[in-house]
Amino acid sequence: MDTLHFHIQGLDCPDEVAILRRQLMPLVRRDEALSFDILNAKMSVQVIDDGITVEAVRQSVAQTGMQAVSWDEFCQAGVCALQPGSWQQRSRLVLCAVSGLLLVLGMIQEVFQQGGLVSLFSISGKAEGIPPPLVLACYAGAVITGGWFVVAKAWIALRRLVPDMNLLMVVAVIGAIAIGQWSEAATVTFLFSLALLLESWSTDRARRAIRGLLDLSPNVARFICPHDGCIEEKPVGDIAPGTTVLVRPGERIPLDGVITKGDTTVNQAPITGESMPLAKTLGDAVFAGTINGEGSIEFRSTKSAGDTTLARIIHMVEEAQSRRAPAEQWVERFARIYTPVMMLLAAALAVLPPLFTQASWSAWFYNGLVLLVIACPCALVISTPVSIVAALSTAARQGVLIKGGAYLEALGQVRAIALDKTGTITRGEAKVHRIIPLDDHHADQLLAHAAAMERHTTHPLGLAIRREADQRGLRIPDAEEFTALPGEGAQASIHQRTYWIGSHRMLERRVDEPAALHDQAVQLEDAGHSLVFMWCDDHICGLISVADELREGVPEVLQELRNLGVKKVILVTGDNRGTAEAMAAATGVDEFHAELLPEDKVAVVTRLRREYGQVAMVGDGVNDAPALAAASVGIAMGAIGTDAAIETADVALMSDDLSRLPWLIRHSRRTLTIVRQNVSFALGLKALFVGMACLGMATLWLAIAADMGASLLVIFNGLRLLKSS
Repeated sequence: MDTLHFHIQGLDCPDEVAILRRQLMPLVRRDEALSFDILNAKMSVQVIDDGITVEAVRQSVAQTGMQAVSWDEFCQAGVCALQPGSWQQRSRLVLCAVSGLLLVLGMIQEVFQQGGLVSLFSISGKAEGIPPPLVLACYAGAVITGGWFVVAKAWIALRRLVPDMNLLMVVAVIGAIAIGQWSEAATVTFLFSLALLLESWSTDRARRAIRGLLDLSPNVARFICPHDGCIEEKPVGDIAPGTTVLVRPGERIPLDGVITKGDTTVNQAPITGESMPLAKTLGDAVFAGTINGEGSIEFRSTKSAGDTTLARIIHMVEEAQSRRAPAEQWVERFARIYTPVMMLLAAALAVLPPLFTQASWSAWFYNGLVLLVIACPCALVISTPVSIVAALSTAARQGVLIKGGAYLEALGQVRAIALDKTGTITRGEAKVHRIIPLDDHHADQLLAHAAAMERHTTHPLGLAIRREADQRGLRIPDAEEFTALPGEGAQASIHQRTYWIGSHRMLERRVDEPAALHDQAVQLEDAGHSLVFMWCDDHICGLISVADELREGVPEVLQELRNLGVKKVILVTGDNRGTAEAMAAATGVDEFHAELLPEDKVAVVTRLRREYGQVAMVGDGVNDAPALAAASVGIAMGAIGTDAAIETADVALMSDDLSRLPWLIRHSRRTLTIVRQNVSFALGLKALFVGMACLGMATLWLAIAADMGASLLVIFNGLRLLKSS
């Protein structure tokens, strides 16, 4: 199934998404065939039959007053998806400014003619009807320029009999003109245009926050020519993987790669949020957008510019805002019902009182218009997406990649957390602590044979054994006929003899273990060591104990989580019970589960969800993928440079900083608090003025001021989330 991508000029808010969905539904026939990225004004259309062509989509979008441009054409024109400033955005600003200027000119003239400001803002002091020609020209011009982009959307809503805020505003303006209230009509139009402009501006603020990430990576890289060793420069997009790149002190690293020459420190804060620079030497990975310290280095690029860790982060953040939070979905559903209900209520308010009493038709028609203006759901509709996008952008700058508003909201409701051991509460770099040879074997021989078998695996214990053998400079024999035994260990032939390597549990099932060896193994396991045994047909060759170091500050982080209301923190690991028990005692987790297979971890997470509702699982994003998927929120630890981790989890901590967990929960709750504030304020203000309008106590000017004030307040309140909490 192919997918067509378009840049939509004029796509800035959820209301426009709703308009596009209604317009394109007869063409695509499936709601899931359409997806929108408001942050980049991007629309994607899944092609399910021959009728869905680029031209057909363009024509359909054009009927909404917006314009669709093929995404490839948009990018080839040199306009990055994150770059603002399309003509429609600039023309919206120009038309809004012209509308405001004409409104002010009209008011100035009317003030002089009416004899003061009080008469201008009073219904009783103004004559209904057509104002003087020059005043009329100014007000009419203000209405036309301010409503230029609104009328087409209102017509779509009317034609499809799906009222929205654009139709509501157009009806209010027409009604005000009909009763001779030209200044109110012009003011309503201008302020509605200004509210839409502010909404576009708030979205652009989020775009600029993401563009700040894009600007981290330099556009040009200095590389070393392979044939003559000379140094040249070219755009990073033209540098292929495998090229040797030179970075001087203080410069930003342009691509992902591995250091081949030099030592330095690198500030990775732009990607991971880590405050301290990290030492880097031969063989260490470096990432695009990070800042080189005092040393000059050369590195071999490992990824193209479009596939770097930074590029993937930017892409994920762009996509994240399309995964809407439940609060955002609720607001949209509410607005769909709210708008037609308020239009019916306004019509009833204008007609029923004079119909059944001796009340003035003009007075109650005016009250109906007041209700239409205050009922505009603009502030309500923009209250949530502005906050969510700002929160996602801030998290990305802090080295936390959240893949959507739904996960951001779920984080604030987490009541239980499951933590993997290796790479999460420990550093993930196991080290060999003891080598215990048996049956006339010596330590180096046992280590060399174990390293030969572990060459074929990527298990952390095997990597530790191989590192230790390399550090000792041992000659590693060949391990032939290698066979992995999933969940247990492996079998191979060394010097034409069959050996087995595996866990204590595997040894106990396959070999008669001497009591003394068993006691020694249990003692090491109780001390938190993981054991690797090696044996052949007739004897046990020995054992190697491997231990991982606990991360600093883990107990403090867990206590902070409890202070935030997390009811239970448990440790889940495939390691032996002794190791798990030692780690549990050192960290203070509430519960631990050891010797778990991937499906066992899923079972533990599922049980937690039944007991506590919202559950987070923190793991490495690869081995723990099933458990991450089973949790309400899957969090990948230390995901920088790990494609699989970024793809698997709902949230990726780009550094190895476990303290980001409490920050995440606080950030989520702060976001939810601001969303609730915005929604409550918008609805509360609406309710107040609905009551005043029904009692005949409100004026159009008060309604206009209240609606504009509400829009401004929710926008600026939401944008507070662009600052780190």
